[in-house]
Amino acid sequence: MPSKNFDIPPIRIFAGYYRPHWKLFAADMLCASLIAGVDLVFPMMTKYTIEKLLPGELYLFFFTIIALMFVLYLLRTGFTWFVTYWGHTVGAYIEADMRRDLFSRLQELPFSFYDNNRTGHIMSRVTTDLFEVTELAHHGPEDLFISIITLIGSFVLIFLIQWEMALVLAVVVPVMILHTIYSRKNMSQASRNVKEKTAEIIANLESSISGARVAKAFTNESYERHKFKGGNENYKSARKNYYKSMAGFHSRMEFITHILNVVVIAAGGFLIMQRKMTLAELITCNLFVNAFLQPIRRLQNFVEQYTTGMAGFGRFVEIMRVKPDIVDRPGALMLDHIRGNIEYRDVSFSYNNNTTVLRRINLSIPEGSSMALVGPSGGGKTTLCHLLPRFYEIREGSITIDGHDIRDISLESLRRNIGIVQQDVFLFAGSIRENIAYGRIGASDEEIIEAAKRAEIHEDILKMPQGYDTLVGERGLKLSGGQKQRVSIARIFLKNPPILILDEATSALDSATELKIQYALEELSRGRTTLVIAHRLSTIRSAHCIAVIDDEGIRQQGRHEELILQAGLYADLHRAQFGVLSPGAEYPQMAG
Repeated sequence: MPSKNFDIPPIRIFAGYYRPHWKLFAADMLCASLIAGVDLVFPMMTKYTIEKLLPGELYLFFFTIIALMFVLYLLRTGFTWFVTYWGHTVGAYIEADMRRDLFSRLQELPFSFYDNNRTGHIMSRVTTDLFEVTELAHHGPEDLFISIITLIGSFVLIFLIQWEMALVLAVVVPVMILHTIYSRKNMSQASRNVKEKTAEIIANLESSISGARVAKAFTNESYERHKFKGGNENYKSARKNYYKSMAGFHSRMEFITHILNVVVIAAGGFLIMQRKMTLAELITCNLFVNAFLQPIRRLQNFVEQYTTGMAGFGRFVEIMRVKPDIVDRPGALMLDHIRGNIEYRDVSFSYNNNTTVLRRINLSIPEGSSMALVGPSGGGKTTLCHLLPRFYEIREGSITIDGHDIRDISLESLRRNIGIVQQDVFLFAGSIRENIAYGRIGASDEEIIEAAKRAEIHEDILKMPQGYDTLVGERGLKLSGGQKQRVSIARIFLKNPPILILDEATSALDSATELKIQYALEELSRGRTTLVIAHRLSTIRSAHCIAVIDDEGIRQQGRHEELILQAGLYADLHRAQFGVLSPGAEYPQMAG
């Protein structure tokens, strides 16, 4: 992650991205200044030609000047090529740097950030917003630099030729500048609205594509089209408002710039009548006014690029200013050899400091033992497990591993020593080999195959068309549920962590597949400290300890045989699943 300070004004942050590429940027600005210089030299050479060379019949010198003009414009063409190619390249470099920093920040942000932000909104900030920043990064400084040089140069030269004409420009230009400042505010807000509506469309599109199978299953394609149409109409409306602001800005600027020619001709004609100005000087001033108009048009483009680019950059800065609330403490421990003794002491937790999910939880899990968590949905079982690798930060109490508070352990070493197998398996859209190797980047083929064998998936892989190079598709859709689960188990075998979390790892599978997965999980759990979340009580009978959790906290603890003999929530769950009245359990009479 970069060490940039994102608490400073956005324009300073933006300028800081030029620093690594300052040599190329300086060369770009040098070529831009030379382009402006050629544009300023041409009117002066024209004036000299009309006033001196042609009246004095100095034809050889005249054609020499013409040849020099040709060479200058040839050089200008080369400068333009450099500015166009390398200027855009600098913009692409800056965009890549910003995208790198943004992606790095996204990797640091906790689960809570992703809980509250849609994937499509985040993708919009990483893609479309930053593309327009590229255009600003290239054209912005260049257009501004050339415009300032040309405007100042033209004004000075016109002043030397005819100060009365310079006075006319001194009145008109401030009007243009004030109009530009006023219009930019309206365009900025309109541009930001477009960004937000674009993000909404991308979010809806991502959601609809991901849920295409569900939409078809419920024959809700027309509903999805109607929903997308609504978002698309909002986008069109936002675009129209932006274009309305832009049209007003451009049309007013076009009127001012064109009327300037009329004013110059009128003022020049009046000065000629007063014999204060020659025809050659009027032609020269008119050429300078045309040179004057080019930077004004560049400024128009700059304003448009600035509003769209800075709107996107502002959304980039918003994420970069989000502070990760789960970070390493100074001097955090790097634990290489964890035994796996886990202690939850008076742990309480709530999401966003609202409704409390866990209240004063106390659990002791010795190394190498298994702790099963059961209970009704919403009781906080998954949250309890997510606190261990610090996906969320506990509000009260402490969690220790081998006597070390997890907040004193570096996140990297803490999470490296914890493996998680979930019900909803996520596989990347690559090969089976790549997905297994994600457990330990750089693992050899032999290690990958051994992990697959231990996860009971090796034989299935060999039957596939490309074996370990078979592509699994988006989120692993080309594999069955059992195959996806076993690939994720192979991934954990390769990681080889001392602590394991099994979050309802078999609840979505059929009985035959569940037995096969269960064997792999038992092999995976052997010798590891294991937390098991399960709804099927048949899968946790052999657990060393079972904790029954509901929204009141831990209600019961003990082995299966002990809990089944007690009248309580575990016995109720057992009867509900197996239809057997547990010995010693007392159940309330059913009404009616």
